Amino acid sequence: MEKVKWGVLGTAGIARSQTIPAMKLADNCVLYAIAGRSLEKARQFQQDFGFEKAYGSYEELLDDPEVEAVYIPLPNDLHRAWVIRALDAKKHVLCEKPLSISKAEEEKMFQAAEANGVHLMEAFAYLHSPAVRAIRDELGSIGEIRYLESAFLTGRRADTDIRLRKETFGGALYDLGCYCVSMALWMMGRDPEVVRAAAQFSDRKIDLYTTALLLYDNGAVAKLDCGMLLPSGRLDRLHIYGTRGEIHSPLRFNQSGEISYTVIRDGKAEEKTVMAPNNYQLEIEQMGRCIRSGETPWVSKAFSLRCAAVMDSILTEIGY
Repeated sequence: MEKVKWGVLGTAGIARSQTIPAMKLADNCVLYAIAGRSLEKARQFQQDFGFEKAYGSYEELLDDPEVEAVYIPLPNDLHRAWVIRALDAKKHVLCEKPLSISKAEEEKMFQAAEANGVHLMEAFAYLHSPAVRAIRDELGSIGEIRYLESAFLTGRRADTDIRLRKETFGGALYDLGCYCVSMALWMMGRDPEVVRAAAQFSDRKIDLYTTALLLYDNGAVAKLDCGMLLPSGRLDRLHIYGTRGEIHSPLRFNQSGEISYTVIRDGKAEEKTVMAPNNYQLEIEQMGRCIRSGETPWVSKAFSLRCAAVMDSILTEIGY
């Protein structure tokens, strides 16, 4: 398969630590161009990772006709503008989660993708994991889901961290809670009828902890917890209770390697393991197949808009 020439729009930490190293692993990806707010920083990335070209502005990268696909790791408040500019430049786009700050904005982004005949996919890398797929494939064996619990908590970050700035739409829900929302919708397979939520805010009016209940018309409940307030470490949790059994996993979002989960049926527990490659690599490769072979994005337009609608409801509930 012919490889896809990728450009990276920004030099964010997630790009350096996760996505660009994974792009080097992807079998259908060419690290073609990197753009930063300064040419010096872009050239440093070029030297570190082997990009063919480095640009000192995002516009220059989008003007390069050789760039076929763009990865955008910019702060949340910049997603809509630069995604649409990239789409209007006829580039396929993979944009970090959350795709934007509201469902209304995301709808405009997907409209631009359709108008320009290119793909747009939200970068929920963990949803490409074979471990997540394996757990979802087990759901039929535990009956109808009655209760799901998803949690993602980390330690407190410095107030200067961009993820704790109001103007860049930081906070626990946007940064971490979108994982829990997407996990619940992925596993439940349907949208909630009612959303309830509460939050603890910092002095800067950023949610440090948010908890939400997704209430379904059949009586099922999904409980979601996200926060940036642990003394240290990190907490990831997934519990699913069905009418005939349970599934429990300490699965860490975007975890690779050997991943375990436990299925309990008829009082008997069975531990299973799945080997998961680098989730970011799988994401890049899948996007490449969408471009070259006509695959449908695994994280679809419909799914992203469903997640955004629930996020909107939680944000309204907590008054963010």
